[in-house]
Amino acid sequence: MKQIFTPASAGCETLPVAMLPAEASTPHRVGDVDAAGGERRQRKIEHRLINDHFQNYKRHALPKAQLVIADIPYNIGKNAYGSNPAWYEGGDSANGESKLANSEFFDTDKDFRISEFLHFCSKMLKPENKKETGTAPCMIVFCAFAQQMELIEKAKEHGLMNYINLVFTKNFSAQVLKANMRVVGNFEYGIILYRDKLPKFNNAGKMVFNAMEWPRDNESEKIHPTQKPVKLLQRLITLFTDPGEVVIDPCCGSGSTVIAASRCGRSGYGFEIKKDFHKAACGWMVREKQQLQLL
Repeated sequence: MKQIFTPASAGCETLPVAMLPAEASTPHRVGDVDAAGGERRQRKIEHRLINDHFQNYKRHALPKAQLVIADIPYNIGKNAYGSNPAWYEGGDSANGESKLANSEFFDTDKDFRISEFLHFCSKMLKPENKKETGTAPCMIVFCAFAQQMELIEKAKEHGLMNYINLVFTKNFSAQVLKANMRVVGNFEYGIILYRDKLPKFNNAGKMVFNAMEWPRDNESEKIHPTQKPVKLLQRLITLFTDPGEVVIDPCCGSGSTVIAASRCGRSGYGFEIKKDFHKAACGWMVREKQQLQLL
């Protein structure tokens, strides 16, 4: 049987096309219009979740990205649930510690190599057109507060010379256990990284602040402990890409970036090295395609 989501890596989960709506098995195309209003070429829209390390991106023959979005491991280690009620059974200290106490979100959340990550991601971005403005690609990296300066400085070693800080504001906090001890955090942090020219920016004439609202996501399937809201990812994708362009997530976890790209009419590719997360993400993508067929 013909397959979809079929990376070249050994041991990758694959999904049969029979499980998907017909349009998902044959990627459709979106026209790219030139400045004179004429159609210049056709772009293929495709969505793939790849059970492989992003270092191996070349073997999968992916197109270059207009936007790379990554939620990198924060290197928290065994304190991942330190301020979260999940540390205790039923969220109550009287019940004793749960199995999540002194545990990591995942076993790669302690020795993530930022320089290595930036090297490969810079290669995934499409080249900058020196003769045009408003077309340059960029990266958006969700990160811990303490990782920001390392990202900024090491990005320069890989040609990403400029940055814009992002702060995402929540109306809630996961640090419930510290609520009566100290001020608790309700922010997430990110950085836009780009080479020389300002990235493509679809702001529709409206000012966009670098402090953005973090929407609650109660609709999406919950697959990954650090999963980002699909609506937030859709907003970022819409801001920095056009329909038909390519979005790549080198650490895709739940696959929410690929889901967001699909909903925005962009091609989306995601790498996930953990088989359980990859399998669950593929299942979400199947259900997403089936829901679209019903609509």
